[in-house]
Amino acid sequence: MTSTVPNAVEHTDEQQPPITMFGPDFPYAYDDFLAHPAGLGQVPATEHGTEVAVIGGGLSGIVAAYELMKMGLKPVVYEADQIGGRLRTVGFEGCDDSLTAEMGAMRFPPSSTALQHYIDLVGLETRPFPNPLAEATPSTVVDLKGESHYAVTIDDLPQVYRDVAAAWNKCLEEGADFSDMNRAMRERDVPRIREIWAKLVEKLDNQTFYGFLCDSEAFKSFRHREIFGQVGFGTGGWDTDFPNSILEILRVVYTEADDHHRGIVGGSQQLPLRLWEREPEKIVHWPHGTSLKTLHVDGEPRPAVTRLHRTAGNRITVTDANGDIRTYQAAIFTAQSWMLLSKIACDDSLFPIDHWTAIERTHYMESSKLFVPVDRPFWLDKDEETGRDVMSMTLTDRMTRGTYLLDNGPDQPAVICLSYTWCDDSLKWLPLSANERMEVMLKSLGEIYPKVDIRKHIIGNPVTVSWENEPYFMGAFKANLPGHYRYQRRLFTHFMQDRLPEDKRGIFLAGDDISWTAGWAEGAVQTALNAVWGVMHHFGGTTDPSNPGPGDVYDEIAPVELPED
Repeated sequence: MTSTVPNAVEHTDEQQPPITMFGPDFPYAYDDFLAHPAGLGQVPATEHGTEVAVIGGGLSGIVAAYELMKMGLKPVVYEADQIGGRLRTVGFEGCDDSLTAEMGAMRFPPSSTALQHYIDLVGLETRPFPNPLAEATPSTVVDLKGESHYAVTIDDLPQVYRDVAAAWNKCLEEGADFSDMNRAMRERDVPRIREIWAKLVEKLDNQTFYGFLCDSEAFKSFRHREIFGQVGFGTGGWDTDFPNSILEILRVVYTEADDHHRGIVGGSQQLPLRLWEREPEKIVHWPHGTSLKTLHVDGEPRPAVTRLHRTAGNRITVTDANGDIRTYQAAIFTAQSWMLLSKIACDDSLFPIDHWTAIERTHYMESSKLFVPVDRPFWLDKDEETGRDVMSMTLTDRMTRGTYLLDNGPDQPAVICLSYTWCDDSLKWLPLSANERMEVMLKSLGEIYPKVDIRKHIIGNPVTVSWENEPYFMGAFKANLPGHYRYQRRLFTHFMQDRLPEDKRGIFLAGDDISWTAGWAEGAVQTALNAVWGVMHHFGGTTDPSNPGPGDVYDEIAPVELPED
């Protein structure tokens, strides 16, 4: 069992193919697009070597730049901080290099099939991530209202937890056609996916996650709703998502984004860093041995963008932090969209007013983590009285909320994520330094594990992050509020620029907050590929007829359009 609260439909990998995160809003098979031998498309030879600005060196920006380079264009990447964005892996000062902490993305579902394409491409390994009650997790402790329960599977928890699991399954089935949609997505039955989702979007766009639960007879008990919010399913408690649109939650459960997670061995930031240095075997125009690194002076991206404006001929002019000014026929903006409102001076003419409204309405969730290095995985020691692990992956209603134990092997130095929190829980940590945070966390965990002296195992200083306090992020990831579907649709479909006035074309939005699956690296990859198709089309290029791109099939699978009046 991989989820604290299991999905409504049980399955095995032998029985059915793995689901993909290609739906339900835009059921396009990005994994098939990437795997096709014909490639992603081509631009006219007259455009080879043309520079394209790529603003933001996170996963979306690096994927977009990599694919544009393969087409023979010259991506110019701008990055304010470091390559990777929220794929940020850090070490611990004075500790072995093998000890790392994932400050951003740390767990990836198998349904992220486009992401997996690039993980495989650069030769990275993955391993099961120790989520609550996952097979890779030796044990889990659920600590609520001062009472702790030790479990290896959900069957080890009191009956009320199984009741909550059953309530969630029933709620999904009755309110969101879960089994029907799950089946349609596994079979890639696009007409059926669109039929089910169109009705749900119209019905549920104005509904919160919490309201959806309250509307279900299965969740008439406040106690059940409270436990579900604190324990949740898959990755743990979901009460921080209660104010968000239920459509956001349904995307997660339909695509199994919260199931069977794996971590990247050595750290997720390796993925964009390896793509930056990778020399593609198939490349147009550029000599073999070309990489994004070799296309940039000194092998480094250009610095932060400080101004974006339109100039004659519908060009995009970029000013960077060094004062350098360059003009491009096309640009891809992959940084978090709020940067366009705060850190970058922008012309109103960059985007249509409706798109500016959507950018302004984007709602970001806060998130914080704190990690400490320890001498060994002491949590696997056995309590002499109970025979249980002395410490477990922990879900609690205390300040720490989620504590993860990251093992590198017996007697090897290891890492504990003492706390991973979102939204209001994250804001509680914001005023505290790393050491102050650690002290509160150790006190909280000491109340759950009074026999365990965590402090004596700590071998280095803590590392922490609060993404809402990061100047080039100002939040962890987008999460739509009720009524935001229309805004998200505008942002996601922005790559289809034939529908825009000519003086609003040439700059393309990408990144996970533009996607339908924000907070997941898959969304960053998918929108990067949309933007690549958009740039290719902008330059008069085409895809191979045997491998149509997302823009080629757009009219057949376009996201549901709700009325504006």
